[in-house]
Amino acid sequence: MSPRSILLVDDDEPFRERMARALRTRGFEVFAAGDHASAVQMATVHQPDFAILDLRLPDTNGHEVARDITLVSAETKLVMLTGYGSIVSAVEAIQRGVHQYLTKPLDADELVAALDRLDGGSSPDDVSRDSTPSLARAEWEHIQRVLGDTDGNISETARRLGIARRTLQLKLKKYPPRT
Repeated sequence: MSPRSILLVDDDEPFRERMARALRTRGFEVFAAGDHASAVQMATVHQPDFAILDLRLPDTNGHEVARDITLVSAETKLVMLTGYGSIVSAVEAIQRGVHQYLTKPLDADELVAALDRLDGGSSPDDVSRDSTPSLARAEWEHIQRVLGDTDGNISETARRLGIARRTLQLKLKKYPPRT
């Protein structure tokens, strides 16, 4: 039996290499790409079991990469990985065929657990019903949604949220809460 294969697409080279190495030690065959074109080419050649896609890439976004990988490798299960997760982007990802949506920071064990859930047949809805997001997570997602609505304008976002600009900047410097 051949090992399960993963296409890991992330423009952050140190993260990509660290995660690829960790996944290899857990028995996966890993192909790594840092951009859209390389990802689609590798998906075409290798037909991986899973594709782990970063939402933000320098030449495009993970939604576009997901669409193109699905065209060349229909059986590949897609996982969106981002440090800027929000409810809006998660819904868009699921609508575009992504099977799982995960936020950074995460380690290889968390990623492998998500892949195992995909192999076990549970849907993203089943996973989300098991855990209610914390108040901190809900606040962070709301800030991200308003920030997206204002095209990244910090001053306008702070005004709409009714908080000081500096307070908003401090909140944005923190990692997103896990749950």
